[in-house]
Parts: sequence; C-alpha cells; structure tokens
Amino acid sequence: MNAPGADGRTGPGAGPRTDAAAGAPPAETPPAEPPLAAAFRTLHLRGRPLLLPNAWDRASAVALCRSGFPAVGTTSLGVAAAAGLPDGTGAARAETLALARGLARLPVPVSVDIEGGFGDEPADVADFAARLARAGVAGINIEDGRPDGTLADPALQCARISAVKEAAPGLFVNARTDTHWLAADPTVPAALRRAHAYVAAGADGVFVPALTAEEDIAALAGELEAPLNVLFAPGRHTYERLAELGVRRVSCGSLLFRAAVRHAVDLARSVLRPGAEPGPLPGYAEARSWAEDSAPPDR
Repeated sequence: MNAPGADGRTGPGAGPRTDAAAGAPPAETPPAEPPLAAAFRTLHLRGRPLLLPNAWDRASAVALCRSGFPAVGTTSLGVAAAAGLPDGTGAARAETLALARGLARLPVPVSVDIEGGFGDEPADVADFAARLARAGVAGINIEDGRPDGTLADPALQCARISAVKEAAPGLFVNARTDTHWLAADPTVPAALRRAHAYVAAGADGVFVPALTAEEDIAALAGELEAPLNVLFAPGRHTYERLAELGVRRVSCGSLLFRAAVRHAVDLARSVLRPGAEPGPLPGYAEARSWAEDSAPPDR
C-alpha cells in the first residue's frame, strides 16, 4: 500500500483462486523461514531504522539493490498503475505474484505489498502469502483499509493475520492499520487498539501511514511491543528525527514511483524546451488516474 492515498483493500478482485488460475504448482508446505527472512527481521530490531525503498518493477528493484539498500519493498500503487490497473482493488493479484517471484531472486530481503490480502477469507489470504513464502519473499505488508474508505472488522483482520502466520510462519508480517490514512479514526488510541490486536494475532510489525505528528509517533513507538513502521512524508519528516522518535522502519510507499514518472516527463520536456521548470511531484490521485487512462479493456 502506498503513499499517499487509500490503498488498503479486502474486497473487489478477491476470492478463492485455484492453483491453475494463479499459474502456480499445487500447494505445498512453505519453508518455516524463507532464506532471507531472518536477516529481514533483524533489520527491524538492531541498529539504525530500516529505510525501505519501494520498487514497482524488476528494474527499479535491481537499481535500488545495487545502490546498497539492505532490503527492498514493493508499492501496490506502482505495481498496479504500471500494469494499467487500479490500486487497492485486488486487480493486480497476478502482477504482484509474478513480480514477487522475480524479485525474490535478489540478494537482499524483499517485502511485498499485498494490499488487503487479495482475498476476503483468511484461508485465501494465507494461500497467497504461502505462495510468496515458497518463492522466497521475506515479508509482506497487509492492510485493514477497504476500498469504500472504511476499516476491516478487527476480528476478521486478526483471523487473516493468524492464518498467514500459520501457513507461512517465517514470513515477516507487517500489519498496516489505516486509522489515519483513511481518517476513519485518526487517533492514537484507535491505532493502538488495532495494533495491539494485530500483534497478538501474530503480526511482526505495525505500519501506520499518515501518522505525522511527532507526539503521536513517539506515543505509538513507546506503547507498541512490535517495531513501528511509518510512511516518509516529504517536508514533514526527516529520517534522523524519526529514528529519535523510536521508529524502526521508514517506508517510501509510492513516492519513488511518482517521482520517477515526474522526472521522466520533465526530462522529455527539457529536450524540447531546455531550462524548463520541473513540474510538481504527482499526488496519489494523479498516479491512480494514469492507470484509469490506460486500463486494459478486458480488465
């Protein structure tokens, strides 16, 4: 799920998928610990906070890996928009799985944004997570925001998390709550209630995007029994300050994808008009519109 916008989902596009439909071999028990999962877990617990850059395709992931980042995540907005599909609706399930299988070959841990889990039922979400674990993915990000702007029932979300941990016990599960992102209940107590429940259900980390006030970040970091992940907000945050506040993981979300597209457009314009002023960083809504304008007619 990504920045900025409502991209945590559980509804449309979800549902059971057979092995044949997903293009995968018959289900099998995933490894207890994907090869780089232990290293990924350690990055959340020791040393400086993990700065997780989010890729949208193989090229961007390889470039980030070669630049020295110790782990790479994916951005659901970038993956979906690059395929001409809407973010957060479950439409990019196949694209997400295919990309994850390719990125798992990288020499660094990879965490995959699976929106709301690409399924409503806990068993369907767990099946998808198990496929990722078998591919070698080290972690996932799963959200409780829904396409209609509401939050998933916490009991159902806990059941999904527990099912994932049962199916893929070594997978690092980063549970995202959209209390602030969707402004559904943007308070520290509301975020804490959900965060505590998700950790009790088996989540290894907690992600609260759109949490920007320093006092709120510090309060959550101090109360949580799991690593706190926040979304980097340009102009609001610095990496150093977030580290001081107790944040253990800083995600870029869709920021890099949107900035890359902006830079490509600016560079093309400069060929025609040298010295032209660069345009503003596209927002989440604009990035979503790129997919809407190029959506495949049969999807």
